[in-house]
Amino acid sequence: MEAACRVAAVSPPIVPAIRRLIRAHPGTLSLAQGEAGFEPPPQALEAVRTGLTGANAHAYGPAAGEPVLLEALADKLQRENGIDPAAGSRLQVTAGANLAFLYALLAIVEPGEEVVLPVPWYFNHEMAVTLADCQVVAVPVEEDGCPSVRALERAAGKRTRAIVTVSPNNPTGAVYPREALAAINKLCRDRGLYHISDETYEYFTYNGARHYSPGADPAAARHTLSLFSFSKAYGMAGWRVGCLVYPEHLAVAMSKIQDTCLICPPAPSQWAAVGALRAGSDYCRARLARLDKARILLQQALRASGRLAGSFPADGAFYLFVRLRTQVTDRDVVDRLIRRHRVAVLPGTGFGMPAGCWLRLSYGGLSPATAAEAAGRLGSGLASLPA
Repeated sequence: MEAACRVAAVSPPIVPAIRRLIRAHPGTLSLAQGEAGFEPPPQALEAVRTGLTGANAHAYGPAAGEPVLLEALADKLQRENGIDPAAGSRLQVTAGANLAFLYALLAIVEPGEEVVLPVPWYFNHEMAVTLADCQVVAVPVEEDGCPSVRALERAAGKRTRAIVTVSPNNPTGAVYPREALAAINKLCRDRGLYHISDETYEYFTYNGARHYSPGADPAAARHTLSLFSFSKAYGMAGWRVGCLVYPEHLAVAMSKIQDTCLICPPAPSQWAAVGALRAGSDYCRARLARLDKARILLQQALRASGRLAGSFPADGAFYLFVRLRTQVTDRDVVDRLIRRHRVAVLPGTGFGMPAGCWLRLSYGGLSPATAAEAAGRLGSGLASLPA
């Protein structure tokens, strides 16, 4: 007996493999998994305590999400993103943005259809497309980390169903310009495609970069699916709560998918999200200065190592995606850094890069003290690589 072919075709997840290697080498500082290094706001924990005291606190809840959370999300989306969920869209609370992405695929694609992913891609997106028995169409990004609209247009064929964007980007840290996202959204509308916009890192921007939600376009509601998450901005990765804004005509499909996969979002996580929204985006933004210092320390260590051959602009999220000047493969570099220098990163091949030694570095979980130590270990480890 074997697993289904579509599951066997899914790339093995890279993060668990690296985590096992980290556990085998105690004291390793991790620049591997993308996780915020701060805890949820006090308002989130308080909301859980008070929200779970009602008579129906432990019963099944509404499939779309608790009304109090849906109302708070709708208010947030209108104020911060320019998206009015009541104007041709619906809201669905999910167990994280990864599940929201899978929901989006299940609602809009047929087996064998195509989904366009800019490369480097977020690996869980590529895995989800394969799991949905669809084909990935890879489109390399430009030097600024943003895909060319012309390249996307050429890549979209008769069987293409959707184009995916992630901004601020995982894994590159690039923030797509408003003009580019608007043009991609228009391309999708003109070609009868869906635009799946992953906005997990919306609050993480530096150097004056600004996030833009393509769903804010008045003509976007019918073809745009927007993903949001509480995992990063509010330090709630383990709570697994996010949301999906989707076109109203997909409501019946989304109801079927939610009932099959989750029945209803977990109540404790929803109340935590309510409390997080009460704390507001300032909770995340107050921590950006610390993250920016870690970002700069790592960039300095990369340059000083003498092995940096290239990188994408990294004015968002909490990632650096860099190319090294070495004949060593990215997998071997990762192994050497953990075993010999006790610092962990992820290999670029996990993000769809076909050639060259690329690495993704995450600085989201670093404290001021560990940032300096991690930068030192990284710089020493890279400097020791054979050219």
